[in-house]
Amino acid sequence: MAKARDLSPALQDEIARHMLAFVGDEGSVYRFTPEEEAELDESRVAEARGACATDAEIRALRAKLGL
Repeated sequence: MAKARDLSPALQDEIARHMLAFVGDEGSVYRFTPEEEAELDESRVAEARGACATDAEIRALRAKLGL
């Protein structure tokens, strides 16, 4: 624990989240990275404009990939 105190606050928070998840704390919440937030924003915009694959397109892709 002494070494953890020398780490940056952000890294300490990350370690704490992992420890809480490990011990089963139901209150812990995953936090998106800035990159993940940007990807989520992009996907919401795409969804709003209707740029989603159809069921038929998904079935075709799954078949192509052997899933």
